[in-house]
This record gives sequence, structure tokens and C-alpha cells, in this order.
Amino acid sequence: MASLKEVKGRINSINGTLKITSAMKMVASAKLHKAQGDIENMLPYERRLHHMLTNFLSSGQSVESPFIVKRDVRKIAIVVFASNSSLCGGFNANVIRHLQETVAEYAQAVRKDDILIYPVGRKVADAVKKMGYTPMGDYQHMSGKPNYKEASDLAEELIDRYLDDEIQEVILLYNHFKSSSSQILTKEAYLPLDLSAEQKNQEGEDDTRKFHMEADYIIEPSAERVMQELLPKVLRLKIYTVLLDSAAAEHAARTMAMQIATDNANDLLQELTLLYNKSRQQAITNELLDIVGGTMA
Repeated sequence: MASLKEVKGRINSINGTLKITSAMKMVASAKLHKAQGDIENMLPYERRLHHMLTNFLSSGQSVESPFIVKRDVRKIAIVVFASNSSLCGGFNANVIRHLQETVAEYAQAVRKDDILIYPVGRKVADAVKKMGYTPMGDYQHMSGKPNYKEASDLAEELIDRYLDDEIQEVILLYNHFKSSSSQILTKEAYLPLDLSAEQKNQEGEDDTRKFHMEADYIIEPSAERVMQELLPKVLRLKIYTVLLDSAAAEHAARTMAMQIATDNANDLLQELTLLYNKSRQQAITNELLDIVGGTMA
């Protein structure tokens, strides 16, 4: 059995850790509240705009766009979103594992040098380097403080490379924020736009929603002009929405991790306090027995 001094030391240590995890949980919870509001305000707008675009492109309009043409993949870009710091459960580990699986999948079709990885977040950037790849830029600041300007710049670079045929496919990897206790690992095609996936999503919707989705569009001034304005906006907005989504998922994962750590610390503290009291009671009993034994002698 551990001595009273050792048990007391462990209790003090756990009390210190408990204060840290409780404080980190409060901070993460406050950040989650703001990030959750941001993504809940942005996501419906982005999805409606994306629905409108894909329905328009698949409605039989005579509009040609390079963004919907599938090409033979010679080079692929993977944009992966994680965090700059740890202590958020399996948030980063899950994304990194999914990235490794995706890279291994595409490595069978293209050369290693033809897989371009854009890591958003320090943790995934370090993992990319360990995998033997060179990150295609420093995007750590985007993960810590999401903003539209930097997300738009990244989208512009991807769009320009795609239009110049430097890359033929772009994939997004991130954690989707479903709820405070649930984050869904998501792999999504960014370029080219996947109209078939959009149509499958609509097949499960009710008739009223279908009616609105399949409305006959009146186009002014022309379909080509609408596409020139709408397509880049949708693609830029998508990167920003995923950035907000990943940030909300990170804060949710950290809040949950700190809650679990705090609960575990409280449970361990109760066990050690009980052990300390039993040891102290036994020590007092032994001292009394020694006193009584000495008196009788």
C-alpha cells in the first residue's frame, strides 16, 4: 500500500490537472458556441446555392463548363483539414488516418509526386511531412482563425490549377460537425463537380422539395454569364464552409475530450481520497494499539 505522503501527493497532482481540464473545457465550450453559430448560419446558404447550381447544370441547359467535365487523372490535389493543437480526442488522428488511406488508394494510379496535399492545420502538416510529402503551402493560420479571404485564396489557387490542367481532380477531407457529441469523417469531391451525387441526394427528398429543386429557371442575361458568376462563388464558398465546419467539429471534440478527462479525474480523486482516509485511519489505529500495548507492558 502506498504511503500517506505518496497518496497525498497524487491527490494534489490530480487536483491541479482537474483545474486545467475544467478550464480548457470552458474555453472550448465558449469557442464551440461561436463556431456552431457560424456553421449553422453558413451551411444552409452554401447547400442551397450548391443545389441551385447543380440543378441548373443538370437541367438540360446548353451550358458547357470545365468544372463538370471528368478528365483522366494524372495529378490529384487533396485538401485536408485538421487543427493546430492537440487535446481534442481522436479528431486529428482520424483525419490523418483517412488521409493515409486516401493517399495509398491514389498511389496505385498515379506517381507519388503527382499527389499534391494542401494541409490546413499544423497537426496534419506535420503528418504530411512524416509521410514523405511536401505540403503545398502553409495554411496553419486558416485552421486557428477561419476567414473568408484566405479560404477564397486557396479556392482560387485550386481553380486556376484545375483550369490550367495542372490537376485533374480535387478531394476534400475533413470532420463534419453533426452535433456536440458527433463528428463525421467526410471525403468529398470538390473538382470536378459531381452532378450524379447531387441527383441521388434529391431522389430521397419529398415531392414538395423536388418541385422547388426542379423549377424551370428564367435566366438573365444569359446562361453563360450566370455560370461565370455563380460557379467561382460556389467553389470559394465551399472551402470557407468546410473550414468553418472543421473548426466547429474541432471545438466539439475538444469540449468532449476535456469533459471526459474531467470526469475521469473526479473519479480517480474519489478513489484516492477514500484510499487516503483508509490509510490514515489505519495509521491512527496502529498508533493507538502501540500506545495501549506499551501501557499494558
